[in-house]
Amino acid sequence: MNTYAILSLVFGVAVFPPLGIYFGNRAKREIERTGERGVELATAGIVVGWVFTIMYVVFLVIWCALAGSLLTSGATV
Repeated sequence: MNTYAILSLVFGVAVFPPLGIYFGNRAKREIERTGERGVELATAGIVVGWVFTIMYVVFLVIWCALAGSLLTSGATV
C-alpha cells in the first residue's frame, strides 16, 4: 500500500484538504512508476480534498461577506 495514498485520504478528510490533493497526485505518480497498491485511496483523497477545499472557500467567502456587512451597517459585534 502506498504511503502517500494513505496520507492523501487522511489529510483530505481530517487535517488540511489541499495537502490531500497534493499527496494524492504524488501517490498516483509513484504508484504508476512502482506498481504499488493504493490508486483508489489516492483518488478518494484527491476528490475529498477538492470537496473540502471548495467548502472551506465558500464558507470563508460567506463569513467575510457577513462580517463586512456587519461592519458597514454600524452594528456592534
